[in-house]
Amino acid sequence: MSENTRIIAIANQKGGVGKTTTAINVAAALAEKGSKTLLIDLDPQGNASTGLGIEPEARSLTTYDLLVEQMPLAEIARPTAFDRLHICPANADLSSADMELLSNERRTFLLQDALKDIDSGYDYILIDCPPSLNLLTINALVAADSVLVPLQAEFFALEGLSQLMLTVREVRQTANPSLRIEGVVLTMYDKRNNLSQLVENDARQTLGELVFATIIPRNVRVSEAPSFSVPVLAYDSSSKGSEAYRALVAEMTASHRTPMRRSA
Repeated sequence: MSENTRIIAIANQKGGVGKTTTAINVAAALAEKGSKTLLIDLDPQGNASTGLGIEPEARSLTTYDLLVEQMPLAEIARPTAFDRLHICPANADLSSADMELLSNERRTFLLQDALKDIDSGYDYILIDCPPSLNLLTINALVAADSVLVPLQAEFFALEGLSQLMLTVREVRQTANPSLRIEGVVLTMYDKRNNLSQLVENDARQTLGELVFATIIPRNVRVSEAPSFSVPVLAYDSSSKGSEAYRALVAEMTASHRTPMRRSA
């Protein structure tokens, strides 16, 4: 893999925070900007695959085959309908991976191993993690340069974040010392709602510069796009949701430097 490829895990063990929506639309916005991008669907629900138009019956090879069968990623990754955007799809087979991999001595390094062996020219590899801190998520954190954390603007939003931060710290200490927090992005934000503003203030006071300036608003176009199996950038390019994801990617890429690729 190229030393210039940046790997970003998108993780939050709490469901319903806009994690997969963020993964799909950040990937689409990166591709739109001209970056060759791969989205690895590591969630057994396979929502990122559906959201990019890969029907369940078309997923003959998935991330299950990548991790459990150790098939080459180049045989599994496939183009989408969007220029420069590929996906490694997932389905429910992945739900048994945790149990099947327990006896494998390199069980936490399998995704890292799979990504080492590709010469793809990808500028970005995004990993959509499952909504739990299981072995699949640990694989993503071990393989990644950084973690992007979607945080829904709702009550108790910050409470679940502490366990993810502890997990990131443990991964740094044991398997991936260069792992960092890419940033925290507030999602489903309603500026008319006092609670959203309170959560934002709390997040910025607690996490400081880790919180992106860009906020993803609660937007009907963002909610509608998955039912048409497209990113919101393709569904309604001029919507507030599309503009927000473009702004987030601009903010992310402005801070990026050529990463130091880890040795085995």
